[in-house]
Amino acid sequence: MVDAIALGGCLLGGGGGGSMAEGIKLAMAALKHGKVLLKDINAIDPESVVLTSSAVGAPSSSEAFVTDQDHQRTVELCQAVGVSGINAFITNECGGGSIFNGWVPAAILGLPLLDAPCNGRAHPTGLMGSMGLHRIKDYVSVQSAVGGNPKTGKHLEAVFKGTLDSASSLVRQCAVYAGGLVAVARNPVKASFIKDHGAPGAIKLALKLGEAMMKLKSSGPQAVASTSMDILGGNVITASRVRDKKLVSEGGFDHGKIVLEDGHEITFWNEYMTLECNGKRISTFPDLIMTLDGESGVPATSAEVRKDQMVIVVSASAKNLILGEGMRCKELFEPIEKVIGKEIISYLTL
Repeated sequence: MVDAIALGGCLLGGGGGGSMAEGIKLAMAALKHGKVLLKDINAIDPESVVLTSSAVGAPSSSEAFVTDQDHQRTVELCQAVGVSGINAFITNECGGGSIFNGWVPAAILGLPLLDAPCNGRAHPTGLMGSMGLHRIKDYVSVQSAVGGNPKTGKHLEAVFKGTLDSASSLVRQCAVYAGGLVAVARNPVKASFIKDHGAPGAIKLALKLGEAMMKLKSSGPQAVASTSMDILGGNVITASRVRDKKLVSEGGFDHGKIVLEDGHEITFWNEYMTLECNGKRISTFPDLIMTLDGESGVPATSAEVRKDQMVIVVSASAKNLILGEGMRCKELFEPIEKVIGKEIISYLTL
């Protein structure tokens, strides 16, 4: 199931969510420690304490370094500051890499992984993946971060308690100092909260997408793209060559734009944020905008797309995705406009 989950997860990453190669590597590392039991949210006691596993950073960073031991250590740091009685894990989002967050600690500790990510697509900020917890007065967030290569002197471990905004900002800074990426454990909540505010069923959707795409691989990239959009109720927008790509890595994020030869332009902030053609808006985050390699049909993230590459662009409405509460909090979209220099909020339909 790993390859299919990675493939479908990467598509749902919408340009972000890490690489499939790293995700598969993380999954296989977890399976060396034991079985990973995927459970439905309804199969666990609503009072169960669940911890979110994630990774934070800029996907294109050449110094990014996180091990499976780092993922395990994030849980230990949370326990060290009073988080107890952990019954299960969830991942923060769907993405080629991030959909496997939580597998390592789940396998090591013998605890289940719930099919209820914080969000059923990838997103750029920690607050977007916090299921609306920032709106709960007096909620105290616990977040730990571990990553960086010890051989280059960049390894660090940290744990924070405070408001969601402050803790998330500090974790983002840890990613910068660690060379671009850290493993994260955060925000213990009850399963009942996740059922109402998370994205139950998103991992099964990723599996369904991946299995369908794998079956049609021999039929060509257009067939793979069309099938995935049939499942999501989306559209294949165009197939064109990348004329130009601008990417800047700063503050633990990647941002920039991809320009195609046929006039389509995609902006990104880790994930793809806007899709336009000759200045006309076609799709806006949290709508799913994704690129697939034009020769293989394999999803390609914003960090992986390169100049002169032939790509297929697909898009599906956010209304057809399984999204968490963070995608319904308008205030969380304001930073996107500042980064990419385009309107987002006026296009929101959720």
